[in-house]
Amino acid sequence: MRIDECRRSRILKREAAVRDANRFVTTMKQLYIHTIGCQMNVYDSGQIAALLVPLGYRLTSQLASADLIVVNTCAIRAKAEQKVFSFLGRLAALKRRRKTLRIAVGGCVAQQQGAAILARQPCVDLVFGTQALQRLPRLVAAVEAGARRLTDTETAAATQIDGRFPAVARGGAPSRFVTVMRGCDNYCTYCVVPYVRGREASRPPEHILSEINAMVVDGAREVTLLGQNVNSYGLKEGWCSFAELLARVNAVEGLSRIRFTTSHPKDLSDALIAAFRDLGKVCPHLHLPVQSGADRILKKMNRRYTRDGYLRKIERIRRMVPEIALTTDIIVGFPGEGRADFEKTLDLVRTVQYDALFAFIYSDRPQAPAARFAEKISEEEKKDRLRQVLDLQEGITRRKNEALVGTTQTLLVEGTSKRKDAPGDESGLVQYHGRTPTNRIVHFPAPVDAGLQPVLVPGLLVEVRIEGAYAHSLRGRLLSIQAPLKRAKGGTCHAA
Repeated sequence: MRIDECRRSRILKREAAVRDANRFVTTMKQLYIHTIGCQMNVYDSGQIAALLVPLGYRLTSQLASADLIVVNTCAIRAKAEQKVFSFLGRLAALKRRRKTLRIAVGGCVAQQQGAAILARQPCVDLVFGTQALQRLPRLVAAVEAGARRLTDTETAAATQIDGRFPAVARGGAPSRFVTVMRGCDNYCTYCVVPYVRGREASRPPEHILSEINAMVVDGAREVTLLGQNVNSYGLKEGWCSFAELLARVNAVEGLSRIRFTTSHPKDLSDALIAAFRDLGKVCPHLHLPVQSGADRILKKMNRRYTRDGYLRKIERIRRMVPEIALTTDIIVGFPGEGRADFEKTLDLVRTVQYDALFAFIYSDRPQAPAARFAEKISEEEKKDRLRQVLDLQEGITRRKNEALVGTTQTLLVEGTSKRKDAPGDESGLVQYHGRTPTNRIVHFPAPVDAGLQPVLVPGLLVEVRIEGAYAHSLRGRLLSIQAPLKRAKGGTCHAA
């Protein structure tokens, strides 16, 4: 009898726990985040989601069911800004049908335009700038309590930032972003970053390491360290250099790979170049934006290096790390860019032989000095120059990819393709994709287990033989399911 009573008591407790859990789920509020722009915005969106958890919000992928929609914006180019207001136009119709829906706009466009967004888009309830993230829970709570359309674009006068960002759980995602610094002090004449993200400020290294350790516990195997100019990390604050920070991250147990972006060429040091050679987890891939191959245009851009100085650094990098992959950014159609200037850019691309590049059409941005420059280039000419740069680089990238056919590459598995039995795959195999240390995407098939489930999980290191090359990716065949973890060379510091 006593046993039956104990069993009945356990059943009642389980039923009560289920009721409590269901009640909790129904009271949770749905949060939808629409992210536009760079990797730093992706990172910030993760912080937004984590900061709003204490207010009862959880992420949803269903726009129509959201109680709060946050649009995290980018102002670096006119097209990115146009996307913001196009999306807000769609949300206006949704809000007319759902009066309780709340809409917030954050990020660089919010910082740049502030209350003007409220006037332009009556559907918006809250505008918060790039330095208002930590204040966001209080702002959202105020809107929920009935506060009328709020704007917070205050910027801190201090040069340091609160580096204690919440560690964002992403369900075992193998690759994560980590912001190590914010803002910029370079004031390139085409760029709005110093005006919308503020002056350069670095996070304390112990906060960065604590966050990375938490990510590794959650399943991360690769981190990308983010900053507008990571080469100058910690210099204003008197902390360690960026090369020293890499050494400390290299010592984090359970982490397999380290990437970073972006590096300004004027601040690229020999110590940072040596980190590629000496730290076993630092991937041999450097993104080094050049923007133009003509000294006259580089001076107008306020880049503070010359074409020859840039090429000497490229030569030094390749001499020290021959296997390194190099990528860059290029702006075409900058005000006053003559045909001879553009030809120098094409010649630089041929000289360097980048593994890949990102090319952009110049567009005037509010606050950026170049918006006031004369000698604007026509849209037709800018589009033609963009096409020439992309066509040139596509041929170079294809040749570099073809040279890898027959080699064995170690990949970090990122996930499965949405398509099974893609053309060229063997029946019954699942299509995966992963990334080489040099940041090339490789697609490869792998078998399923007896239960018809994929045998690989994101985050594994696998060895693949490259069998095909395309303009933007490679095709391979799986050789071993678990490659041994790369042992760290150097970097004797331990994570905090």
